[in-house]
Amino acid sequence: MDPALTELGQEQSELVGKRIAERGADEIISSPARRALATAAPLAALLGKAPSVVGDLTELRLPDWSHLSLIEVAQSFRSAREREPEAWWQGMPGGENFRSFIERVQTAMRGLLADRGVRWAPSGEAPIFTHERDIGRIVIFGHGGTNTVAMTVLLGLPSVPWEWERFTLCHTGVIRLKAVPLGGGFIFSMRSFNDCEHLPKKLRTV
Repeated sequence: MDPALTELGQEQSELVGKRIAERGADEIISSPARRALATAAPLAALLGKAPSVVGDLTELRLPDWSHLSLIEVAQSFRSAREREPEAWWQGMPGGENFRSFIERVQTAMRGLLADRGVRWAPSGEAPIFTHERDIGRIVIFGHGGTNTVAMTVLLGLPSVPWEWERFTLCHTGVIRLKAVPLGGGFIFSMRSFNDCEHLPKKLRTV
């Protein structure tokens, strides 16, 4: 399934686009999902920059539930939450394995940076990066799962299969990471998480 944005989602997208445009962006990257591209569209229009699409930034792939009612889908999610923690690694029955999902997003992020001259430097467990040039300010439009997994990859945090619960993002909530010099290279420093100041409280949804 590849749902479009709701009317509320479109309003949220307009507001986040205006806010990000105030600071500018050198590049816009998006998941190929309709809702991600639609969320990126207002910013792309304001800056006159077409998003680059990265296929592996799509959300964790769920089973085909097209034959289920909304109530049955909600029941499936509730049942999945009651599993033992180790079972969460399997993802939703019939959907994408969470370990495969982490590997997919990690590979996408490594490739995205490598294409722009950024490399992982040998540094033990914590990632240190080097770069050939300043790649500027990049804005990525993904999903709750892909955004949080990508964040853990860049910060060097171990991933867990309940990233959506550990790091909960509102719709159009902004994560901001900044590259800061360290040890002859640089690291990513978190400057804000789930920033929703562009949204009035009545428009904040999860």
